[in-house]
Parts: sequence; C-alpha cells; structure tokens
Amino acid sequence: MDRNPSPPCSDAEEEEGDAVGNTVYSKHWLFSVLTRLIEVIAPAEPDPAASPGEARTELDEEMENDICKVWDMSMDEDVALFLQEFNAPDIFMGVFAKSKCPRLTEICVGILGNMACFQDICMSISKDENLGQVLLQRLCDSDSPTLLETSRLLLTCLSQPEVANVWVERIRENPSVYDCVCFIMSSSTNVELLVKVGEVVDKLFDLDEELMLSWIKNGTCHSVGPSVDDSPEELPYFKIVPCILEAAKQVRSDNPEGLDVYMHILQLLTTVDEGIQAIVQAPDGGKETWSLLYDLVCQELCQPDDPPIIVQEQKTVLASILSVLSAMFASQTEQEYTRMRKSKSCFFLLIRILQYMEGCGKRAVDNSKESKQEETGRADVNEEDFHLKILKDICCELLSNMLQELTKENTLEGLQQGHLNEQTCSCAFQNLLPLYFASVESFLEVLREADQTLADNLEKRFPSLKVHT
Repeated sequence: MDRNPSPPCSDAEEEEGDAVGNTVYSKHWLFSVLTRLIEVIAPAEPDPAASPGEARTELDEEMENDICKVWDMSMDEDVALFLQEFNAPDIFMGVFAKSKCPRLTEICVGILGNMACFQDICMSISKDENLGQVLLQRLCDSDSPTLLETSRLLLTCLSQPEVANVWVERIRENPSVYDCVCFIMSSSTNVELLVKVGEVVDKLFDLDEELMLSWIKNGTCHSVGPSVDDSPEELPYFKIVPCILEAAKQVRSDNPEGLDVYMHILQLLTTVDEGIQAIVQAPDGGKETWSLLYDLVCQELCQPDDPPIIVQEQKTVLASILSVLSAMFASQTEQEYTRMRKSKSCFFLLIRILQYMEGCGKRAVDNSKESKQEETGRADVNEEDFHLKILKDICCELLSNMLQELTKENTLEGLQQGHLNEQTCSCAFQNLLPLYFASVESFLEVLREADQTLADNLEKRFPSLKVHT
C-alpha cells in the first residue's frame, strides 16, 4: 500500500472555491470519501453475496487507498479542520461501533491521531465523553496496528496541557485500561507497540502520582482483556512491575529509546514508598528486577572499551537504572542478590562513570570557552549539564551505599584486578566528599587492612580523612 500517495487535487484546480483552506486538496473529493465511508458501515442496501449476519472484515482496494490518502492529508491543519467541521469524529465513532474490519478501524484512529496534533481539535476530541470512552475501549482491541494508533492518539492528547487532566481522570475511572495496558506489556512482541504503550504509561505516571499509586496497588481485582469476539477474555491478575520488566526485555535489544522509557517508568515507581515495596516485595524478592538492571549496566552500558563520551549518550537510561538499583540497595541490603560479592561489577562501573564524567566535564569547559560569544545552543548545553549532574548525584548515592558494604575480600579482589587503585579511589573520594564522609571513612578502614600504603597515600591527598588518634 502506497502510504504517500499523490494528493487528490484535480477537482480543486478545476472548480473555484473547492480547495481545502490554503491547500490544493479538494473538498468535493474529501466529502465523497467520507460519504462512502458512511456507506461502508451503514450500507443502504445489504450485500446480496454476504451471508445473514456476516460483517465485512476487509476493505476493497479502492476504498482503502482513498481513506489512506485522507490519513496522510489529515496531517495538514486545514484538512484536519475541514474533517472536524464535517463531523468526521462522529463518523469514526460509527466505524468503531459497527465495523468488523481491523484495517478500517486502524486508519480511522490514525486520522484522529493526526487531527489531535492541533490544539483546538484536540480539545474538541477530548471533551467528547462518548468518543473518549470509545477510544479507551480500543486499548482492548486484539489488532496490534489499531493498538499502536490508539496509543499514539492517547500520547498526543496527554501531551497537551490543556486536556491532559481530562484523559488522566478518564483513565483513572476506567479500570480496564490498566488491565489492557498490562496485557500488552506482558504479552506483546511488537516492539513499536510496546514503546508507544510505554510512553503512554510513562506520561501518565509523570502527570499524576495518584493514578500511579492506584496502578501499583492494582492487580488483585478481576481482569478483563482483549478478545476476538464480543465476549471478554479473563486475564490473570496483573502486577505492574512484572509487566514492565517483560516489556523491557522485549525492547532492550531492538530499541534503545524504548528501553530508556521503561527504565524511567521504574524510576518513577521508586519516587513513592509503595513503588519501592512493589519492586522489592515481589514473590522473588525483587531478584528479577535487580538481575535485569544489573545485567544492563554491567554487560551493555558504559563498557571499559567504550569512549568516555558514551556517558553523555546514555546519561538518561543510566540515571534511571542506577536510581532504581540505589533504591533497592538501600531498602533491601539483606537480600542475597545485593551483597557486594554479587554487585562488585556495578561498584566498579560507578567509578568508571564518574571518571568518564570528569573527562566530559573538562571538554565541556573547553567548549564553553570556545563558544563564549555564541548564544545559539547554550540552552541545550545547560540541559546537558543538568542531566549529567543528576546522573552524578545518583552515582554518588549508590556508590556511598556500596562503599559501606565492601569487605576486605572484595577490596583485595578489586586491587588484584586493577579496578581499585589510587586513581580510581581518588576519583571516588573527590566526588563523594564531603557529603558522604562517613561512607568514605568506612571504606578507608577496610582499605587499610588490604593495602596500608594505598590508604596512607589517599589520606595525604585528602587531609580531612586523616585519622586522629
């Protein structure tokens, strides 16, 4: 199917006043397509070839081609306004209610998604309670393309400050949304769909903490999900954390941006006590979450053979992952999986990140001097610095907690492997002092048992650590 067809403009050129707004698109042509669309869902005469009660599940090629052209054209504001004036959303509601054709449903939701990109139209769509309810029901659809377009439409509306609260409240009042979203995250293998659904969840949690809390506590009530017929399908009781983890596993290799989204969702959960408890009090005690995140940071992100600049590229996903690990480490240090003999690779990774950030910081200063007279791009640089500072703060917090758990055995192993030396320890101390003085002091006591000379050298470099006897 040609998704970028030539615009139907011949009528607009031949008939004065037929053009849609300032475009070359024909009002008459658009009107005829919408009229045919009405006839598809409510034919004046039944199809003699169809069996009694049989609904059309396929579009004929000409109709599909034309409605796809409308889909492309609806990205133009003048066309979107014309469709709004022609009550296209009401026509699409008829499609959702009567059509059994997944492709037609997908296209109509997609057109609405394009129309919602324009503020006034988005407000009109959002304030239509019936349309809003019908669109949320589409999340229970069994057709992945329709689910993708529905998620895109919801994300567009949630991104409009004027109507975001309308959708948050609507979703809060519809328990089926939780069930359907969890079903998608836990069972879909469509990476594009998983990413878009993740973006919706991320936006919802960021907008409304109460809704996030209700979803954290959910999973103990009766669940109803997608079905291919009119009868709902009973689903298992969903818990939000395992569903997020399953989706993250699906997207981790194919879509780095999607992984970033799901890691940020987990980070948002740790901003409330209930979220941390949902992670660490899972049936496995949070072991699956820790294993996934630990594997990501120790095997895939910011590796020793990566250039230091990688920390800038991975700053947001690293910050999210390390923030969750820090919350888990602080709340569940008695768990076996957080013991230092299992986590030492993460400890050394934190020091490497801080070293890389020092290198990035020096380059940033040099670049700032070179472009002191240039205003363009200064806001972007400030935002970059802000995200790097967040990453540094999270690194330091987790590193300080881990320092207090290091044993003589861990320290000796680190020294033998070359991970712990004067350079790496100095980098850690420089970033941790004076805020985390107690943690550094605790580690220095352990280091003194493993390598007295190194401990003495560090005391000389950092006089505040000098032991007073």
